[in-house]
Amino acid sequence: MTGDPELLVGLSNGELDALAESGLAPSAQGRLDELLALNSENRLSPVEQAELDLLLDRIDQLTILKTRARYTIHQKAAATRT
Repeated sequence: MTGDPELLVGLSNGELDALAESGLAPSAQGRLDELLALNSENRLSPVEQAELDLLLDRIDQLTILKTRARYTIHQKAAATRT
């Protein structure tokens, strides 16, 4: 199981659960909502567009980490069943 590069090793089950359920900080989520609303109205400045892009990149990275945490949880559970 340790040879799988997608596994998040060195984390407890509680840490994996917390990571799998994590999300953006409320302030970041609020700002994302504001920027998305402006974007839907085509009212973003170049600076705001860059900020939106950065937040969307952060969400993508968080989604990958959450997926890897869930995958690790699943793999650990499967290893204990065999």
